[in-house]
Amino acid sequence: MSTSTPSLPGIAQAPEPAAAPAVVAHSKRINSIDALRGLVMCVMMMDHVRETLYLHYQVTDPMTIGDTPANLFFSRLAAHFCAPVFVFLTGMGAWLYAHPPGAMPRSAREFLFKRGALLIFLEVTLISFLWVGELPKVIYLQVMWAIGFSMVVLAFASSLPRKALLVAGLAIVCGHNALAWIDLPRSHPLYELWTLFLHRGWLFEDTMPQIRVTYPALPWVGVILLGWCAGPMFSRDFDGARRRRLLLALGAACWAALLVLRGFNIYGENAPWAIQDTALLTAMDFLNYTKYPPSLDFLLMTLGGGFFVLALMDRSDNAFTRFMSTFGGAPMFYYILHLAVLVFGYKLLLSLFGPNQVGPTGMERFGVGPEHFWVVWVVTVGMWFLLYYPTRWFGAFKRRTSIGWVKYF
Repeated sequence: MSTSTPSLPGIAQAPEPAAAPAVVAHSKRINSIDALRGLVMCVMMMDHVRETLYLHYQVTDPMTIGDTPANLFFSRLAAHFCAPVFVFLTGMGAWLYAHPPGAMPRSAREFLFKRGALLIFLEVTLISFLWVGELPKVIYLQVMWAIGFSMVVLAFASSLPRKALLVAGLAIVCGHNALAWIDLPRSHPLYELWTLFLHRGWLFEDTMPQIRVTYPALPWVGVILLGWCAGPMFSRDFDGARRRRLLLALGAACWAALLVLRGFNIYGENAPWAIQDTALLTAMDFLNYTKYPPSLDFLLMTLGGGFFVLALMDRSDNAFTRFMSTFGGAPMFYYILHLAVLVFGYKLLLSLFGPNQVGPTGMERFGVGPEHFWVVWVVTVGMWFLLYYPTRWFGAFKRRTSIGWVKYF
């Protein structure tokens, strides 16, 4: 596989031994993106372990401060960074695919369309199955649907001027909150489109299986457009020191805007914050944002943090970044594998020990109680090491194989 051809939704592979020094340096910068992608996917694992062992304790969106323990709140808050950073890096990776180092630019339309369509197909088939370990009664259009749809949109938009895409991305990310109050009834002719793009809810409720939209797609289209526009920062001829300064400036700008907009409850989050009885509860209320769909404040917090970490990783080449790059270099394989291990591992535990927890709706499950929430963190770290070697093996296999479909993963 050519070193300039990223895999879904990866960005670059290791340089060939004979690569020129400039290309080698470019590949190292690309590896920092893989490392950040792998990091957010490892944090994502924690949220999915929570949904496996702690699902009897339901979490609202945004979270209910008075009823959500701090350990659960901040674990969930950490997971908030995953989807925005991943989608942004997907847009960035698409730009890098279209502008390979040392070669003429090429169209990204086929690359984006095929991979976006594949993600949507996997979401409604294999991934829906792996969430429950059986044929699902309800198909949830979740993050893979949102990424896949965003890639399809970018496939057709990628030929437009980058400035136009930057304006469009900013308009979507900053402006969609102004429409959040609109809730169309089922009888409205635009209900289905509104639900797909901006308002989570049932798409088809009287069918088998039912289909429910969890990730409305429009805000994620804005994020992937911004990622595409940021791609040139990682081109071969972009000065590294300037890139790091720019990433830090972007992170600071996002968090400064968040402090103003959120601090004065001006705009960007439809759940205002207020002073609570304790400093901890006040901090939790301030950091309590809507994820479905992602509010502007949610995206300012998460993308701002992503810029800071990407700047930090830009010059890092150590055991930690190489460990994370392994997951970031084969993201689709890792995603599917971790779902399979979690669902069948849970079924094994349930068969051995039976249900021991009851949720607020009377749902009986096997899980851990509030006093043992630390088990979620321990299992998460154990899963990282359990999945590291098969993911590393697949990443190496993907780089050396000539089988076309393997490179999609």
